[in-house]
Amino acid sequence: MPGPPPSVYRVIDLPLMKVGIVVPFSWSFPGGVLEHAEHQARALRALGMETRTIVGNDPPGTFTRFLHPRSGRHGEPPPDVIPVGRSVIVPANGSLPNLVLSPSAPFRIWRVLEREQFDVLHLHEPMTPSICNAVLAKARCPVVATWHAAGRLGWMKYGLLFWGFLIDRIDYRIAVSEQARDSAQAWLPGDYDVIPNGVAIPPQVDAAGRENRIVFIGRHDARKGMPVLLQAWPEIRRQTGARLRIVGAEPLAVRLLLTRLGVGDEGIDVLGWVTAERRTEELASAKALVAPSTGKESFGLVLAEAFACATPVVASDIPGYRAVMTDQTGLLVSPGDRGALVEAVCSLLADESRRRAFGTAARAHAEEHFSWADIGRRLVEVYERLAGRDPAGLAAAG
Repeated sequence: MPGPPPSVYRVIDLPLMKVGIVVPFSWSFPGGVLEHAEHQARALRALGMETRTIVGNDPPGTFTRFLHPRSGRHGEPPPDVIPVGRSVIVPANGSLPNLVLSPSAPFRIWRVLEREQFDVLHLHEPMTPSICNAVLAKARCPVVATWHAAGRLGWMKYGLLFWGFLIDRIDYRIAVSEQARDSAQAWLPGDYDVIPNGVAIPPQVDAAGRENRIVFIGRHDARKGMPVLLQAWPEIRRQTGARLRIVGAEPLAVRLLLTRLGVGDEGIDVLGWVTAERRTEELASAKALVAPSTGKESFGLVLAEAFACATPVVASDIPGYRAVMTDQTGLLVSPGDRGALVEAVCSLLADESRRRAFGTAARAHAEEHFSWADIGRRLVEVYERLAGRDPAGLAAAG
């Protein structure tokens, strides 16, 4: 989502600190972790920090199209982003992340660390190869790390074997939710501070005056629950006359899934990847967000984004979503229950006053709990506490 206007944040007089934000994925294919890091950078800069983001990047061309069949953003990264290598698709935790595994990436990263001389490094998914491994190996300043994923994280069995010792170089551990904390603690026992994902709060939105449509936001990964929604769609369409807007999933993959399920495309608009600004527009004009994920969601980031747009939610009753939802912001249904999904969506769209009340409460909930202005201040407090401390990385290095 786009960053809030400058007036949302009050720039305060703090000693300038240079923070390196490290993301093991590709800037070219935005996902929840990368968008979290982009919001983080904006919030920190509004609070007087200087930031650089170390991340992968896949420039446009034949080689990128060969490695990555889905669309993404392939323009020039902004000046505060430092790309360190191409990515490849690696199945993990029920998803298809784009990881930078190039043998040359660590050497680029080490040159970046030497040149930039960060005061603090903040890693996201710190045990993920190879960007985070390389940073941990050479970090000579305090290191903060945030864990995002939930689930069994079976790949950690091998990660601990080969680079688990690098955990000792992390000075402060954060998890975006209790589910993410529990998943990380199962492999890496210790203390974790729970600091949630944040969202940008659009300055003006109204729960009323919405178009008769619902929106789904997510990739076509099976865990996002798109098959359940598509199977439910003909009945939702028959009862409500609404349109379904699918954002983020590759159009060809959606068409293939419709064919496999034997579902027609009447009333369905497949938008593919869109900018954060366009996604906000879609949420702010829809009557509801539908999030039928089947599991492995540590935090309902897309739910929080909908709340910020005064848009109520119909979501699966899974731990990561249950922690974000309230009884006043939408409806929860059993994951995978097509009939329950139809009933919830249709009942919400049939009762406009209830739907508006949900949207208004959702907006207030987002402002209170998920504002990046508040989360940014919490992070700055962590960085300032660590800034005068000898980093764990130096002690671990002997």
